[in-house]
Amino acid sequence: MNAAYAELETRFKRINLLRQSAGMLQWDLETLMPPGGAGARSEQLATLSVLAHELLTEPRVGELLETAAQPNGLDPWQRANVKGMQREWRHAACLPAELVEARSKAATECELAWRAARPANDFKGLLPRLQTVLDLAREAGRIKGEAFGAPPYDALMDEYEPGATQAEITPLFDRLAGVLPELIQSVLDKQARGPAIEKPPGPFPAATQMALARRLMENIGFDFKHGRLDTSAHPFCGGVPDDIRLTTRWNEADFLPGLMGVLHETGHAMYERGLPSDWRLQPVGQALGMSVHESQSLIVEMQASRSREFITWLAPVAAQAFGGSGPAWGADNLVRIYTRVERGLIRVDADEVTYPAHVILRYRLERALIAGDMKLADLPGAWAEGMKNLVGIVPPDDKDGCLQDIHWPGGSWGYFPSYTLGAMTAAQLFDAARLARPEIPAFLGRGDFSPLMAWLRENVHGKGSLLTARELLIAATGRPLDPEIFLRHLRTRYLESA
Repeated sequence: MNAAYAELETRFKRINLLRQSAGMLQWDLETLMPPGGAGARSEQLATLSVLAHELLTEPRVGELLETAAQPNGLDPWQRANVKGMQREWRHAACLPAELVEARSKAATECELAWRAARPANDFKGLLPRLQTVLDLAREAGRIKGEAFGAPPYDALMDEYEPGATQAEITPLFDRLAGVLPELIQSVLDKQARGPAIEKPPGPFPAATQMALARRLMENIGFDFKHGRLDTSAHPFCGGVPDDIRLTTRWNEADFLPGLMGVLHETGHAMYERGLPSDWRLQPVGQALGMSVHESQSLIVEMQASRSREFITWLAPVAAQAFGGSGPAWGADNLVRIYTRVERGLIRVDADEVTYPAHVILRYRLERALIAGDMKLADLPGAWAEGMKNLVGIVPPDDKDGCLQDIHWPGGSWGYFPSYTLGAMTAAQLFDAARLARPEIPAFLGRGDFSPLMAWLRENVHGKGSLLTARELLIAATGRPLDPEIFLRHLRTRYLESA
């Protein structure tokens, strides 16, 4: 190991410790911090961000990376670590400081304006600020694209999905888009012929929901010596691999959303906890992009926890927890509830079948906006047309149309594809896991995730960022990302099952 590489490891350890500290402060802000602490907390987080950025962008870092990248006997993990360092450094160093500051300021102002504009259904009022955010994202994409040798949109996606390209994603999404409208209608037709859903009667006390959620987390393998579950306005997974902080919200009229939120975030947590411990403060020990991270939450929430085997086990457990009885608490009824498909306007409320259509719409629109092929003023009309074609429903207003997401006002351009890439990846990994470990469904039928988690630890979690997402998927499943596996999963669950 040469001196340049050793110095880089020390530097990136400090950078990631600063980031982890900021992450814990952010968790506290979302869960426990009194409102009066907001000003001080904002300054604390900003200071940690600046310190990490300065460590990453000092002129000496570029020289060290150039030296460390030479053939010098580094092992595969160290070589992959250098690549991860180079990627982080390029993203941070290629943009002028004034552009970074302008993007941050514009996004903060636009996000605050969005919080008022959405309930007021005021797209025109938001338009000037959103245009500024878009213009700055275009400029950042142009500069990063030149630095990376990639189209601007690809360079923006790389912030969230390393190595992702439109050339690979567009055919995958086009395949889904060509099938989803007819598939959605077929599922709706099947549901209409089936028994009506019976909603389990509440109320469902939050404390009881919390106790049930903690039991399920332990079944999945979550170690409460290295994490905790709390309540917040929006579910999320934060903290650090040795101290993972999960949150959810409870609805005492319906226990299913809170429970599913916990299962989703526990999938994220298990991934973070399973990352290679020897490399946790280095780029190679970090999660492998947002689509792989999303795949781990969806394997737990969608693939495993909405399976008939798991729900058959869960039904009497939930009934006992809430003192319920009767047909509404039967496994068949809960399966129908968990797998209900509806045409809806809101992405975050969408089911497993319609959700990809929501994401594909956003992918197509933001590509066109970044490329300058569409004017921002035309977004509401383009949104309505896309929803009609892909989901089969037209929003009555912008509030439930193009104003519903925080991503674009907050400056996150290129993030949306990771959601559906994650769903496709989850289906492919779960399919491979069941082939390798045929006992997985039977264990889920006992509420036991251990065979599934063991396979994921070996084939996904423990790899960190040693491989690219494509390489990891090929190594784990024998093929690159294949939309047919995801489509087969949807047809099997929603059309062929009893």
